[in-house]
Amino acid sequence: MDTNLISELKKVIEGDVVNDEATLLEYSHDASLFEVKPQVVVFPKHEKDVQSLVNFVNTNKKENPKLSLTGRSAGTDMGGGSIGEGIVVAFGKYFNTQPIINGNIVTTQPGVFYRDLEALTLQKDLIFASYPASRGLCAMGGILNNNSGGEKSLQYGKTENFVRRLKVVLGDGKTYELKPLNEEELNKKKSQQDFEGDLYRRMFDLINNNYDEIMKAKPTVSKNSAGYLLWNVYDREKKIFDLTKLWVGAQGTLGMMLEGDLELVPVHKHRDMLIIFLHDTSHLGQIIDEVLRLNPESFESYDDNTLKLALKYFPEFAKQLGPLGMIQAGIAFLPAFLSLFMGKSLPKLVLQVDFTGDNLDEVKQKVATLQEKLKPLHPQTQTAVEGQELKYWLVRRESFNLLRKKIRNKHTAPFIDDFVINPHDTSEVITQVTDVLKKHPEFMYTVAGHVGDGNFHIIPLVDIKDPKVRVAIPEISDQVYAIIAKYKGSITGEHNDGLIRTPYLKVMYGESMVRLFEETKKIFDPENIFNPGKKVYGSLQYAMDHLRTNW
Repeated sequence: MDTNLISELKKVIEGDVVNDEATLLEYSHDASLFEVKPQVVVFPKHEKDVQSLVNFVNTNKKENPKLSLTGRSAGTDMGGGSIGEGIVVAFGKYFNTQPIINGNIVTTQPGVFYRDLEALTLQKDLIFASYPASRGLCAMGGILNNNSGGEKSLQYGKTENFVRRLKVVLGDGKTYELKPLNEEELNKKKSQQDFEGDLYRRMFDLINNNYDEIMKAKPTVSKNSAGYLLWNVYDREKKIFDLTKLWVGAQGTLGMMLEGDLELVPVHKHRDMLIIFLHDTSHLGQIIDEVLRLNPESFESYDDNTLKLALKYFPEFAKQLGPLGMIQAGIAFLPAFLSLFMGKSLPKLVLQVDFTGDNLDEVKQKVATLQEKLKPLHPQTQTAVEGQELKYWLVRRESFNLLRKKIRNKHTAPFIDDFVINPHDTSEVITQVTDVLKKHPEFMYTVAGHVGDGNFHIIPLVDIKDPKVRVAIPEISDQVYAIIAKYKGSITGEHNDGLIRTPYLKVMYGESMVRLFEETKKIFDPENIFNPGKKVYGSLQYAMDHLRTNW
């Protein structure tokens, strides 16, 4: 950024304005494959700072066309959603005041770490249920703006189900409150002759006039963070119009979030787990049916490659966990070590079915019922009584975290990491997707995910400097997302579009729906100042040109 603009920016906000090379490099990356260097990083102190930033960009964008605002909380986004060429607005430093809990509603700011929020809610036996796998690292701004989900989403759904109010700064530099509106409240908003009134009029017309097309475009799978969730905004039967449903998952492309009210759910007192080891997946569809009939809280899976990777890099894996974690990991992986030592094959797929409730007998009965129902299919099963299930979660969670770190000369390559299909299509689709990957021996990969939702994370481990890897990424993406489109799935259930999946929204939705997404962006953000290149107007060439060159 021009030094004159930097000095002007420092005059209009009280927060920190930083443009030293070390900070710019740090904020050029998130947890994705990409590197995009910002012009400056700003740490706003309060609401007025955020308003001033929007006004500053509106005033100076003509002189500096790349000037934009990319909101960022913890920077754990895996698709390149929290990096940008203009101003990175980092909320973690000042927008992190202690959340306030009122009954079952918590009010939080975007820079609050999920782990800190959970520590407070657990004191009241409550939890925010849609936390992602990065629960120890991520912050609430990313959770809301990505419409995050995770292991409990099978029972509770995603973040979109729990947002009750949002406080946001929009494109005119003013602060507004988004919440569900009844017909009378909506009409009052539409009658206003200002930016907010125009926004409500145009958004209502866009959704109402294209209602059938929008509802038809809604993915039939249980989880989706792709595109703008237009189908969730207007409930014609109840006559409720709710723009929080659009904002959640919009990835900061519609404005800047200041705070949100989120609904919490009670923590169940008891849990029990059944682990199912499958050496072939021929009966997977039947198993899924039997499991889902009993309404588990979570239904997770990981494949033999996940186990093999964790075993192959066990020293690095265990070192990350500390002394106690190392012992727990050794115990958890002992059966797998013994299987390999004795020449036995590892199971192709491990399923974890987690039942919870306030009555321990009822929880145990569900496990017993499932075991009985599965007997005709002859799977190998094992129960994990209350307290012992943690070692199985260790494999599921920490093997995923292992992939986020550098292992020797390998790095994670999240680009087909979050697709969703009908659970009954799991065996068929996973086979087709892994067949694509097998054509590229330079890609090590694992398959893990939320099998009850049909949501799978395939994250290759590669040498990103290898030219063959860099060429293969778009080739594999093209083929995999064509498969997902054929099965009417979603290209992202939790991780959102970012730089890597935005170019594939036309494959998933078609050109007509993408035009409605573009119109939505124009209504909220006519000058395209909020996180450009995500959700709409994204280029695959731009993404490939910004692959990281060093780690």
